[in-house]
Amino acid sequence: MKMEVVKDGKLLRRGYTTGSCAAAATKAAARMLLTGQAVQTVALQVPAGVTLELEIEDSVLQKETASCAVRKDAGDDPDVTDGILIYAEVSRTRQGFSLDGGEGVGRVTRAGLACSVGEAAINPVPRQMILGALEAEASAAGYTGGLHAEIRIPDGKSLAEKTFNPRLGIIGGISVLGTSGIVEPMSEAALIETIRLEIHTKREQGEDTLLLCPGNYGRDFALAAFGLDLETGVKCSNYIGEALDAAVFEGFREILLVGHAGKLVKLAAGIMNTHSRIADGRAEILSAHAALAGADAGQVQALMEAITVDESLGLLETWGLKETVCHSILDKIQFHLNRRSGNGCRTESILFTNQAGLLGMSSGAAALVEKIRQSQTEKEQEK
Repeated sequence: MKMEVVKDGKLLRRGYTTGSCAAAATKAAARMLLTGQAVQTVALQVPAGVTLELEIEDSVLQKETASCAVRKDAGDDPDVTDGILIYAEVSRTRQGFSLDGGEGVGRVTRAGLACSVGEAAINPVPRQMILGALEAEASAAGYTGGLHAEIRIPDGKSLAEKTFNPRLGIIGGISVLGTSGIVEPMSEAALIETIRLEIHTKREQGEDTLLLCPGNYGRDFALAAFGLDLETGVKCSNYIGEALDAAVFEGFREILLVGHAGKLVKLAAGIMNTHSRIADGRAEILSAHAALAGADAGQVQALMEAITVDESLGLLETWGLKETVCHSILDKIQFHLNRRSGNGCRTESILFTNQAGLLGMSSGAAALVEKIRQSQTEKEQEK
């Protein structure tokens, strides 16, 4: 993988995640502690398969601890964490390898996130990278004791106010994130153009029914529940409105939108770009429809405080309101889908979560499922 990528006719730089920075800083601090040698750079292999050569700053070696920092480089992605220093302080322990978050690293206070309540907000992949760095450096130095890393982000507390962390119940700082270790520069125009091109291509191939989905999240559910392979559909990411516009323009007669309620519930408020930077509103939407279904003020307040859609659905089920609320939201989703398409084509939808399963489907969705499934089967037989 090159660290540059062409998007929207521009050469853009990839960056590296807070998780990569924390792991590299940990690697440098552990090496310095165990060898007594200053570290200028470290080579870090990230899950994307790239080996990053990262510069080390602000190194401090003491008798029982060593501290190093790596400066975050988000490349050409607009990221509030770009340029901040991420520190790791490594100390000797009796045995094993452990980590925690210190200054500026958020702490989880509510259930439903990738980290457990009480833990530092260091997501699973960065956590694995950091612990792996400790283990690798101990092995290289022939050290048989244990090591502990504390990740610190001095600017984290102030930056957290510019993120969704406070709303999610992560307090005191930002999260240490990343699944690939690499930050991809975003180009909205290029992403939308790619979606339009894929829709155009399917229409040119003679298709008049379009399977639309935000991504492959829930693919196992769609296969098991409906025999639908989401991989054959157009992945519109957060740009549902743009995808609908393109499908109508290309002349599709029917659209089946299949997606996780975490994104699609926003459509009930007419939010056609579901990226959290644009709008959220999930709690407000669920609360409003619950109130219409008879929820009292205390129940509405509980929904407003829920972190995830699955948590809200669990509450609604306990109160016997889940089915009514889901049908009400689905009706409103259909209203806004039809309004966006200008009734230029038939639009149906299916709403689910992996935890709750099928939440609802519009009146004509089953027929479109069968039509698309038969088409998928025929194409497989032709191969």
